[in-house]
Amino acid sequence: MINQIGQIMLYVDDQDQAVKFWTEKAGFIVVSEESQGPMRWIEVAPANGAQTSFVLHNKKMVAEMQPGMNLGTPSIMLFTDDFDGLYNSFKEKGVTVGDVVSLPGGRVFNFADDENSYFAVMEKK
Repeated sequence: MINQIGQIMLYVDDQDQAVKFWTEKAGFIVVSEESQGPMRWIEVAPANGAQTSFVLHNKKMVAEMQPGMNLGTPSIMLFTDDFDGLYNSFKEKGVTVGDVVSLPGGRVFNFADDENSYFAVMEKK
């Protein structure tokens, strides 16, 4: 039985730029960085000790090793307990953010990373 979502793989064009985005703009930390031969992967996660993390993989290298694999960005909903603070912080840091939308479950906005992949954030109190 599965009891936890451990890691979400994100396939990116530029791993160093992706690390910079997630750490400098989204407030994540680097949990680990490993390599095996030419493969390199970097695990990043929210600084508060979240149970789930993102693992940043080189999209081109994975495509060469696993032709036909879906390397698109998954639809990911992130939660925050400081919705307005995060929204304003992203805007101040030049992150592309969408409009705030009120849904039955709470307020939501989208944002784009430096590779123009979109993610969503929901207010979770």
